[in-house]
Amino acid sequence: MAFEDGPDDAALKTAWAQFCDRLKSAGERVFKDHNPASDLHRADGFRFLTQNLGQAFDLALETKDSRYPAIHTFCNPTRKLGGDCADFVYQQAWIDGESAYRIVGERGTARFFNITVQGPRPDGEGVLHEPFGDVPEANLSGDQLRTDPDGTFEIHIGGPQRGRNWLPTTSGSRKLFIRQGFDSWQERPARMRIERVDMESPKPPPTAAAMIDALAWAGDFMTGLMDDWPEYPFRFGGVDAEHPNRFPGVHHTGADAKRGRAATNMHWVLRRDEALVIEFDDHEGLWMLTNMGVFFTSMDYLYRPVSYTPSRTAIDGDGKVRMVLAHEDPGYHNWIDTQGFERGNLTYRHMLEGTPAELRTRLVTLTDLPDALPPDSRTVSKAERVAQMWERFNGIRRRYGWGP
Repeated sequence: MAFEDGPDDAALKTAWAQFCDRLKSAGERVFKDHNPASDLHRADGFRFLTQNLGQAFDLALETKDSRYPAIHTFCNPTRKLGGDCADFVYQQAWIDGESAYRIVGERGTARFFNITVQGPRPDGEGVLHEPFGDVPEANLSGDQLRTDPDGTFEIHIGGPQRGRNWLPTTSGSRKLFIRQGFDSWQERPARMRIERVDMESPKPPPTAAAMIDALAWAGDFMTGLMDDWPEYPFRFGGVDAEHPNRFPGVHHTGADAKRGRAATNMHWVLRRDEALVIEFDDHEGLWMLTNMGVFFTSMDYLYRPVSYTPSRTAIDGDGKVRMVLAHEDPGYHNWIDTQGFERGNLTYRHMLEGTPAELRTRLVTLTDLPDALPPDSRTVSKAERVAQMWERFNGIRRRYGWGP
């Protein structure tokens, strides 16, 4: 059998060629003004592309049929997207508003838990690329989730209201967005699975038409993410482009309320001989800091101290938290590693109790850093830093089921 013996050969070949052309075009977008010309930054741009190429068809094809849903973990230590927070586990499942679904699982011990039903993506400028940009319709938070004494639970999505845990859908509902937020390295993730309740037959194999649609969707996805990042937050809010190394006010919308968090982002630029001190009052709630590269993807949180939460942070004697963003380890407990990048983005998120903090920054030289910090700011030895690395390494692997 040869090309054109099949009725869909020409259409499939054209769809594949178009996808390859779009992928090549996406690669050209690595060389943006926002992305410095250094070896590390250029390689990071292509890594952003290749990491998401690895999941393009998980989203476009393998999990796309809402009649046979699957929970897909779309960010992890080797796949970053969309301003991901290092201390969240992000998952999604494609659904529709006509079907009824059930999630069965075990709650785990993550401090933050939120499942949101997402509605249609609006048209027009300012809508982020797939699979984002849709509008939250309903959510179920960890404090609302009813579990059995052993931590197990059942959630119903769509259809008539039933059970203790139910999320309504609309005709436009298209996916579930699932987030778990962690504080300590010892917390265990929730484990869950999803199914359509009236499934009566096996999932059909992809047809030529389905594959052609998937190739088009994947092409949109790859070009969309390379088009939108890193410019999107600078163009549509969230980043103060004119004032690097300074946090704007905390951003909080109605959609953020359904997601259960408030957030603000700082664009930073740092020379090798500089350090940036980030200072804020110790405060209630679960807060998170994540250092990200130019394309708004978290840095290497599996090995490096690029993220912090309350339980993993030292507080100075005056009740303030002081983080030190620097290229090399300055010997202070609250060091935020830059991974060698000359610029990037640092995001603060606040959840649960209390109110977001006001974040203040000071740019100092490394030689002046000791004078910029109180005498009691906690320091660490090289051996203690190695021990921290191992604790992080094992904690992150546990979150993703990569270790015990």
